[in-house]
Amino acid sequence: MSSLNDSIQFIQGVGPKRAEILTSELNISTIEDMLYYFPFKYIDRTKFYKISELNADLPYIQIRGKILEFNVVGNGKSKRLTARFYDETGGIELVWFKGLTWITKSYKTNVEYVIFGKPNLFNSNINISHPEIEEANIFDKSLVTSLQPQYSISEKLKSQFITSKTFRIIQENIFKNYFSLIKETIPDYLIEKLKLISLKEALFQAHFPQSPEKLKNARFRLKFEELFYIQLNLLKQKLIRKEKSKCFIFKKEKDNFTKLLFKQLPFKLTNAQIRVLGEIRTDFVSGKQMNRLLQGDVGSGKTLVALLSMLMAVDNGYQACIMAPTEILANQHYNTIIKFCKDLNITIRILTGSTKKSERKELHAKLQNNEVNILIGTHALIEDEVKFLNLGLVIIDEQHRFGVAQRARLWQKNVIEPHILVMTATPIPRTLAMTVYGDLDISVIDELPPGRKQIKTIHLFDNKRLALFGFLKKEIAAGRQVYVVFPLIKESEKLDYKDLEDGYEGYSRDFQMPEYLISVVHGKMKSAEKKIAMKIFITGKAQILISTTVIEVGVDVPNASVMVIESAERFGLSQLHQLRGRVGRGAEQSYCILMSGNKLSNEGQKRLQIMVETINGFEIADKDLELRGPGDIEGTQQSGLPFELKIADLGTDGRILQIAKYEAEKILKNDSQLQLSQNQILVYQLNKKNKNNVNWSKIS
Repeated sequence: MSSLNDSIQFIQGVGPKRAEILTSELNISTIEDMLYYFPFKYIDRTKFYKISELNADLPYIQIRGKILEFNVVGNGKSKRLTARFYDETGGIELVWFKGLTWITKSYKTNVEYVIFGKPNLFNSNINISHPEIEEANIFDKSLVTSLQPQYSISEKLKSQFITSKTFRIIQENIFKNYFSLIKETIPDYLIEKLKLISLKEALFQAHFPQSPEKLKNARFRLKFEELFYIQLNLLKQKLIRKEKSKCFIFKKEKDNFTKLLFKQLPFKLTNAQIRVLGEIRTDFVSGKQMNRLLQGDVGSGKTLVALLSMLMAVDNGYQACIMAPTEILANQHYNTIIKFCKDLNITIRILTGSTKKSERKELHAKLQNNEVNILIGTHALIEDEVKFLNLGLVIIDEQHRFGVAQRARLWQKNVIEPHILVMTATPIPRTLAMTVYGDLDISVIDELPPGRKQIKTIHLFDNKRLALFGFLKKEIAAGRQVYVVFPLIKESEKLDYKDLEDGYEGYSRDFQMPEYLISVVHGKMKSAEKKIAMKIFITGKAQILISTTVIEVGVDVPNASVMVIESAERFGLSQLHQLRGRVGRGAEQSYCILMSGNKLSNEGQKRLQIMVETINGFEIADKDLELRGPGDIEGTQQSGLPFELKIADLGTDGRILQIAKYEAEKILKNDSQLQLSQNQILVYQLNKKNKNNVNWSKIS
């Protein structure tokens, strides 16, 4: 009996060889996989041009005519096949650089063909290279619509003559032979409520749209379903965890917390900090494990919220730890926390890769005797030798820089898992947070401490470098310091960007000793060398720090008032925002200067314009998602999204995501275990998706 789970090789037009390539290149192995491989755009294939109307400025076009003759031109690598193609208005050249023998065997002279491709100008003549070709009589019988689907094709597929036309033929054969096997995947009550079209109709219209309106309805239905099941899965896992988990209760607010908050802080908390602390405290007294994401822009006061949370744990007799991705950031946290806690009766220690063996041995013993209340460190915290007596709270800073397994090793150091707080200064777009972190409770510090002046952001082209140097000298003369960040360490043959070594020489010529001292830091330096170079800048001996993005996180120099980002067009929005956040930490007016080449792409221009117009990290993150897509956003870049989106787009489908989340929440509120008969279709689909995909409950 046929099934949508049957191998794709059995579909007419595929076969074993093509099936193997489709599986390796696109992970398409079943008929259902192919049904859910959607076009990336649609082109009007009902319109035909005459050859006399063609010019190189036209996009993809379609013509009818006949091949008059084939010719092989050139030798070796320059060898190519050409064909003279005619209609009643004139002739055009078709060109192939690969598969010459296959082309001459497959296509014949004096047979009417439909040609589809992009016109190009070569030696004053119009040609089309590697066109799609189909016999006119077959084309006329196919499912031709005004919106012809175009499928994304890799180079390897092209080399095997698998084209967008190949996909259309395969899809046609699926709908002719397997259409009746497509079963509904959403409950009837939800389809009726949201006025969704059926799954059969949605899939057919996605591949063979009969009108723009029908395509719009199909895409809404398919996008909703995709996002709905992600939300349902995440929210269900969150419910299960909250129902099953048991955790330490921090009810007491003893001396340390109250003393720091009400007596020792030289300033008042912002309303956002107070709100977030309230959310954390509610988790601490619930008896359930806290699993919370804390988002806060650079300089919003996340570290203080983390410290006050750790003091709640310590006041209740438990230990707490905070893990940071770099020694620089771990040391910064340590110094900040020590300063805040100087009059408190607690023991705070730090553990990094640089900690001496003798110190480690002593620290390990004290941790197990509860003589260390708060431990701050790097990846060293997850080493097997590091054991706590009663770890009550784990905080992960810049959590996207750690893998899931690394984070899990830290909070598995207790029999009862401790409360978890993960923090990030990289603002996460709202739609991304709802999907990637949907099983976490989310807190946001969306307010900066009072009295901070807004950083002025300016975009300058390279031809304004003299003006830049003049401005920097004025700032240095006023006692300020300057960061200069480069994207590369050594010159790249492929990328025409300023590199750090060349840049250092350029700055050294204009900022010469003894009047000026320049310090240099980059990722290829040894840890000890970095520390020395950073210390020279932090203590004020060096006026300029030239660096790669190693200073993106964890450097706090209030006297640094200017951030110069060289080749700024090379950086993503999120990274530009992070770098800008290194200044603006003192009372003086601060500046971020974005230097770029004189020729910018449209996207590069947009990114720099956004940076000039806003300092709101969350607005920037949303724009970044729109421009680059979720796979490139910092935090998802290393490992990609924990699920595959086949049709939805987190950059543009925020409204559909909101609807999906609302409906999933409503269903679980009325039937948390999905036990009602009307919801059994949901259980079946969740089980099916969990079998095929990453476990969405493990992404935090």
